[in-house]
Amino acid sequence: MEQLLHYVWKHRLYDGAGLSTTDGREVEVIDPGLHNTDAGPDFFNAKVKIGGTLWVGNVEIHDRASDWTAHGHHTDAAYDSVVLHVVACADAATADSRGRRVAQMVMGVPPYVADNYRELLATDTYPPCYRIIPTLPPMTVTSWLAALQAERLEQKTGAISRRAAMRAGSWEEAYFVTLARNYGFGINGDAFEAWAMNVPLQAAAHHRDDPFQVEALFMGQAGLLGDGTDGRGRDKGTAADAYLARLQAEYAYLARKFSLRPIDRTLWRFMRLRPQNFPHIRISQMATLYHEGRTGLSQLLECRSADDVRQLLATRVSPYWETHYTFGAESARNPKRLSGQSLSLLAINTAIPMLFAYGRHTMDESLCERAFELLDSLKPENNAIIRTWRECGINARTAADSQALIQLKHAYCDRRDCLRCRFGYEYLKKAKAHT
Repeated sequence: MEQLLHYVWKHRLYDGAGLSTTDGREVEVIDPGLHNTDAGPDFFNAKVKIGGTLWVGNVEIHDRASDWTAHGHHTDAAYDSVVLHVVACADAATADSRGRRVAQMVMGVPPYVADNYRELLATDTYPPCYRIIPTLPPMTVTSWLAALQAERLEQKTGAISRRAAMRAGSWEEAYFVTLARNYGFGINGDAFEAWAMNVPLQAAAHHRDDPFQVEALFMGQAGLLGDGTDGRGRDKGTAADAYLARLQAEYAYLARKFSLRPIDRTLWRFMRLRPQNFPHIRISQMATLYHEGRTGLSQLLECRSADDVRQLLATRVSPYWETHYTFGAESARNPKRLSGQSLSLLAINTAIPMLFAYGRHTMDESLCERAFELLDSLKPENNAIIRTWRECGINARTAADSQALIQLKHAYCDRRDCLRCRFGYEYLKKAKAHT
């Protein structure tokens, strides 16, 4: 309930007439203040008139007035600047660390807001606010999607920055790890990131001119060479597979030379995975891309269009994998090139966030602008999330829109964080019409 009180105060959903402190002084809210999500009072720099006197300071909100003491605010000087304590139940008087009595005001949550908030939390339908989606003003939808798009890029920027920090500040290596993670296309993303973090790129650079050695190093570090199985723990007669034997011998040499240790092969997932997405295939494609010098950050920075990005990341498998999906099991010949859809996903999830993150790091605003322009130039993703929003009345026109809607689903709808969502605000604000 306290979170809902914050929301009612922030958006002025209370009845502003007749507000008064518990000791009878009239209260007029000029400015509710800036919502603080960190330590300290809940709202900074509020402006309220109490008994005709204008106060500028902070506001604290609790379900019960006694929470002030229970939370230790009566001994914390950080709360001495509170000019108004807003509560749902005034069950105690409050004072700050100097002994000064803090003005208190009882504020209820309007019944229609409480009822509809409970409805949002209780519904099993996604999105829970589907009823009002068709009635939303276009400007509301457009502005919220723009904010969500930026939020998603910021979130991905944080992840890329953390990878750079883990690689001793190398943005080149952070790009390789980010690219590898997205080669997992969701289900093996974590495993691919663990693998990429375990690939010694400085050592690999000494053998970059030899595609076989690159593939041996990459497959070996993935833990896919060492047990005589097809990579899923099943004996496929791989002892007689000459290519596997060559890779094993080459990796043994490289492992001794560079003191290498593979990741645990059980990290890889195969269930409900199309053979085209098996890690063997994706790693061979990555090895080809690396051998051809197309995993470098400098090459990405030269890309000016979505087509440039697609051409940079378009790759293929080595000859052995054209007739195999796992070791020892021959299949019909297939060049196993990345599809146009896969290349677009790599552009959306790797190239664009990397341009934005590196632009932020180097304070090069042109790179950030290019990231937004590329998102706007790409077609939207076509997945269950985007189709659901389309059924509700929001049609993604570009990849920027689809990324925003994915962010909305994961960061707000899945967490039932309707109080931070602009659609949720519209739902609560218009709730009177539904009752």
